[in-house]
Amino acid sequence: MTTRELLLLAVHLSLVVSSLSECPPGFELTADGVCIDDDECKEFPEYPSDPVCGENAVCVNTNGSFRCMCEDGFETSRREQSFESDEGETCIDIPECEREKGLCEKHGEYAECHNSVPFYSCICKMGFITSSGLEILVDDDKCIDVCEMDKTICGNGTCHPGKDGHECACHAGFSNYGNNRSRCVELNCEVFTNALNQQESDPDVTSVLRMLKGSCLNLSESETPTSLDGEEFLERLLSMIDRLLSGGTVLDNKQVSFILSLVESSLGLIAPFMSKNRTQVSKAHAELEMVLFKGPGFPQGPATLLTKHAKLQMQWETAAGKNSTYPGFTALSLLSYSTLENSTNRSFSGINVTKEISLQMNSKVVTVKVSNPDTAALQVPVTLTFNHLQRTDKANDSICVYWDSEADGGSWSTDGCDTLHSGANYTLCSCKHLSSFAVLMALHDIEDPYEMKVFTWVGLTLSLVCLFVCILTFALIRSIQSPRNSIHLHLCLSLFVANLVFLCGITRTENQTGCAVVAGLLHYFYLAAFCWMCLEGIQLFRMVVLVFNTSFQTVRMMAVGYGVPAVIVAISALVNSGGYGTEKNCWLNLEGSFRWSFFGPVCFIITVNIFFFFVTVCKLAQKFSSLNPDLDNLHKIKAFTITAVAQLCVLGTTWIFGCFQFGNGPSAMSYVFTILNSLQGVLLFVMHCLLYKPVRDEYGKIFSRFSTPQKKYSEFTSSQSSKAQTSKSTQNTGESGI
Repeated sequence: MTTRELLLLAVHLSLVVSSLSECPPGFELTADGVCIDDDECKEFPEYPSDPVCGENAVCVNTNGSFRCMCEDGFETSRREQSFESDEGETCIDIPECEREKGLCEKHGEYAECHNSVPFYSCICKMGFITSSGLEILVDDDKCIDVCEMDKTICGNGTCHPGKDGHECACHAGFSNYGNNRSRCVELNCEVFTNALNQQESDPDVTSVLRMLKGSCLNLSESETPTSLDGEEFLERLLSMIDRLLSGGTVLDNKQVSFILSLVESSLGLIAPFMSKNRTQVSKAHAELEMVLFKGPGFPQGPATLLTKHAKLQMQWETAAGKNSTYPGFTALSLLSYSTLENSTNRSFSGINVTKEISLQMNSKVVTVKVSNPDTAALQVPVTLTFNHLQRTDKANDSICVYWDSEADGGSWSTDGCDTLHSGANYTLCSCKHLSSFAVLMALHDIEDPYEMKVFTWVGLTLSLVCLFVCILTFALIRSIQSPRNSIHLHLCLSLFVANLVFLCGITRTENQTGCAVVAGLLHYFYLAAFCWMCLEGIQLFRMVVLVFNTSFQTVRMMAVGYGVPAVIVAISALVNSGGYGTEKNCWLNLEGSFRWSFFGPVCFIITVNIFFFFVTVCKLAQKFSSLNPDLDNLHKIKAFTITAVAQLCVLGTTWIFGCFQFGNGPSAMSYVFTILNSLQGVLLFVMHCLLYKPVRDEYGKIFSRFSTPQKKYSEFTSSQSSKAQTSKSTQNTGESGI
């Protein structure tokens, strides 16, 4: 090659290099000056929905450009697999079952093609199931008549093939609630019959029970059962629960078991006829949430129900059951009762605890009802969260329980229920069966200190001795007998019996009936003591404010002193007989309002006496300031008033310390109450006997008979004459002198 040719070649190469310094669209220039393809798809990493190609399409890079490619099972409206991004095309599902016939013929004549996204599947027609048990046909599966494949699909009924699938003809006493493809379940209409036998006195409750019974029998016996209005039935059921739980009546274990069983049966009867998928109803004594699943197939996944007092968490598969009672239908119900815990607060015979631990309800009672008929042993436990009625400081003090109606007519039990977690205000429970549930709180008994027991026993023993001496004094010494001392006599007598019963029976809790009797006696005689104390205040008021020498008739005093307490105790026992006696002691149940059957009258009497004493003191002050006071009588009444006020302090204020002393352990108030209350008899003996001059004189005469020789007859006669005159003088005022 000549020199000229080489020069021309160099110029040509330089021109080529110069022309390549700028690359065409779709290419990019490298550092070496070479143009390479630009991968546009790397800017759109999202898959399968990117901003250029749309849903169900992917970006495919080409030399100098790119195209959009539909995924498998999709195509464009032109039935093409690829398109340019600026053509406005999208990828849509290919309807395989329409374009190609016979896709499912290999599975038999009862198989049909079902178009799905992105492909298709072969399923069995209504009334047939796959031989493999799967939902879709695979490999060489065949469709088999469900009546032949599953002999128990109808439960207690006969399976028949139908044009839209199988149908179940229920046997007598069973029903599928009008849903021909549902399993036939037993209808326990007897529970409504029993309820009617027990509730004939309440017309509203009777009306609801008759409706439930009639509907149950219609579903059980009629070949073409009528439909029910589920919402109306539910409303009337909750109203009936309100009526049964209203009035604060404490139900026994059998009544509680009956109500819970009735509620479960009613919810099972009503649920299939509810029109709404979720129902929430709140009444005065009951709150309900019901959730329904309606549709083809079986429900799956978690389900949550919530009321104000509890929360239920469980799986839909558990609620439906392995062999669903109602194909295409599943119901979950959570019902909480607002006052039923009061009736079950002593039903703990089914729980084994040590004597040092007592139990107490710490949540509302709830009932869980699902459409699954077999809930005695769940493979997946349900979870319940309860709000506490009372804050707990110890996590292990909470116990999850269920109501066992077979134990002693009904009792709480821990079988199958575990406490997962417990906080101060809530407890999380896990249970392997369904029923009615609650949370208990374990109370650890705190033993009274030894010195407090000593104070009680020694003090009460001394009081009994002193009260016995007071009773003998006021009953046998005639010279000091008067209306006021008659009141003292019955006051001491009431306290003597009350303290004796307390000393002998306050801790005898092993027999429930005997313990209730002891509590009733204590209630009666302590109230009697306060009533006699009230009579003393009224007596002073009548003497000072109304007319001197005024006293009560004996019959009226007895009616007030012993009759009023009898009426109060009788009414209390009729209203709430379970309020007498607790697991710790034979006294009133102080947890609820029953405490006011004692503290109410006591507070009233103390208030009345304070009023009377205040008026008496004011009246005395006026009489002492008058010009011509009867100083002898005024001094007597002044002394009586002082002792009465002191007596009020002794008997009245001590119970202020004792109102809530049957609680959680000793305190300074407990010591004050124990000492003062156990020494009441001693204090009364000091005030009314040792500090009362006529009584001291009589004691002196009695002691002198045993310590000095017998006086001469003349001296004795003269002394007796003088004594008779003195007694006659004092009796003119209705009182003996101080």
